Amino acid sequence: MAGAAALRRAARRAVRTLANSSAPPRTISLPERLLSSQASPEHRPRPGVSGSELGQYPPERIWNFSIIAHVDHGKSTLADRLLELTGTIQKGHGQPQYLDKLQVERERGITVKAQTATMFYKHAVETSESHGTDNPSYLLNLIDTPGHVDFSYEVSRSLAACQGALLVVDAAQGVQAQTIANFYLAFESNLSIIPVINKIDQPTADPDNVKAQLKRLFDIDPSEALLTSAKTGLGLSQVLPAVIERIPCPPGSCDSPVRMLLLDSYYDEYKGVICHVAIVDGAMRKGDKISSAATGRTYEVFDVGIMHPELTPTGVLYTGQVGYVITGMRSTKEARIGDTLHQSKSIVEPLPGFKPVRHMVFSGVYPADGSDFEALSHAIEKLTCNDASVSVAKETSTALGMGFRNMELRVISTIPTVPYIFEYGDDSHRALLKYRLPLREIIVDFYNELKSITSGYATFDYEDSEQMFEITIQAAIGSKVIARETLSAMRKNVLAKCYGGDITRKKKLLEKQKEGKKRMKRVGSVDIPQEAFHELLKVSSSK
Repeated sequence: MAGAAALRRAARRAVRTLANSSAPPRTISLPERLLSSQASPEHRPRPGVSGSELGQYPPERIWNFSIIAHVDHGKSTLADRLLELTGTIQKGHGQPQYLDKLQVERERGITVKAQTATMFYKHAVETSESHGTDNPSYLLNLIDTPGHVDFSYEVSRSLAACQGALLVVDAAQGVQAQTIANFYLAFESNLSIIPVINKIDQPTADPDNVKAQLKRLFDIDPSEALLTSAKTGLGLSQVLPAVIERIPCPPGSCDSPVRMLLLDSYYDEYKGVICHVAIVDGAMRKGDKISSAATGRTYEVFDVGIMHPELTPTGVLYTGQVGYVITGMRSTKEARIGDTLHQSKSIVEPLPGFKPVRHMVFSGVYPADGSDFEALSHAIEKLTCNDASVSVAKETSTALGMGFRNMELRVISTIPTVPYIFEYGDDSHRALLKYRLPLREIIVDFYNELKSITSGYATFDYEDSEQMFEITIQAAIGSKVIARETLSAMRKNVLAKCYGGDITRKKKLLEKQKEGKKRMKRVGSVDIPQEAFHELLKVSSSK
């Protein structure tokens, strides 16, 4: 018995030595199975994670990976299944598309904000010395990337925190536009790419054709593709072992001053700005002072932890780990995606790839009712607090009044105003016009406008729905009214039922109708549909 106990202790020491070594472990093929309603006992949700527990995961036991895919190829569903498989969340608890926090993300099926999730996973390995098996625990960080072509820079910064990616392709749809774009982003970042052919349970699924596409377009060996169905759980048991087997561990120096990559941020009403970060070098602890390489500002670390799957304070993050940090930033404008945060008063080399956010969507927004401008301004402030990619500038339109950009109120959306720069030379009859697209919103047809201005011929037509009270329309240049038209009110025949009788009764009915229209004019409003402004302000496509 004593000899057997000594043999077991020696085997455990050998397993620990192997688990802590940098050599890749040799895995045991696990049998295929459908995802059960609960995670295995070793993968049940844990109540909390301490800093000392995180310290047990050096970089050689950490894997950081992402999931990239075309829209609606099952990226978010696959993320849900992996969270369930590792016991990070329980199946049936919480909402589908767990990592998609915004309402628009769930409605459109497009990931907008990068999210992270830390998973603890026990994986069977075979030891060469004892010819036995052990289930060491590994730290897996899933970094969910934005899923729209307009967020290519944000995707590249999320991938910069990873060493590998799951390239998900719909078994029926095959390789599509964003599959190609995201593949090359990952390829250019030198990531290990694991192809995952998803939705193989679909009646129209053709995985062999998808394998041929992957070979033809990306030179990926068809035998490397994993066949899965995130919906049913088929094939999912091979995904995380493939991550551990095929993706390298994060590099970095544990003894260097802390240096981290800022992945994304959002604003919390109670905690302020919360930044998602990946630790490249060193360790970050609560109470440390850190600085931004992009802005030069210095902050104190008030809270630090991991997303497991929600905010889980740990007090520390070590090299290779991914989590969050709260520093007292007042606005997400201070948290620039791709920025390098580092130990204050230390000289470090910023991480490569940082660029200012490039705007992709432009819009000018005005309140439908001019009295709602203050409410619109307040809503804009809330929007910019939570979205650093939104840049706002007030503008004034002669037709629409004061406005800018907003999402919540009843608004009129049009092409934004573009400022012009005129440069005059010696010849006063010539002018050089410089501008940046898009053009000013009132330009409907540039050629016809020039013809009208130079020749004096102009036509304008306008129609409005009939109102119960009189409407006056005026055209003015400055304060001078140059045209006026009165639209008569739609009149109900209140004398229809008066057959003869005293004229006094008819006059009373007409006076009552007149007074009613006066009251209606005081409280009524003319509702011009937004489509009318779109037709007036959009650039003509008839040419």
